[in-house]
Amino acid sequence: MKKKTMLDKDEDELIAAYERGAFRPVKNQERARQEAMEAARRYTRKDARINIRLSTADLEMLKRRAAEEGLPYQSLISSILHKYVSRSAPQTN
Repeated sequence: MKKKTMLDKDEDELIAAYERGAFRPVKNQERARQEAMEAARRYTRKDARINIRLSTADLEMLKRRAAEEGLPYQSLISSILHKYVSRSAPQTN
């Protein structure tokens, strides 16, 4: 018996697009692969350092939340900041 996979909305849309032939191969696949790998390296490189001051209470809450998530608190802070700056800018009325 085949196990049913649970997909989210985006995954379902990708599969539907693939099945209707919406994706086309690039002409120079090796070059495209190299460009994608370089972009991924640049995107994931963590080469900048910052110093910030936090209240002791906030830092303790961050450390507690990080422990619950099973990761270092600095990684949690980095993730929170990344999610914040990556989302689209809020709309003003």
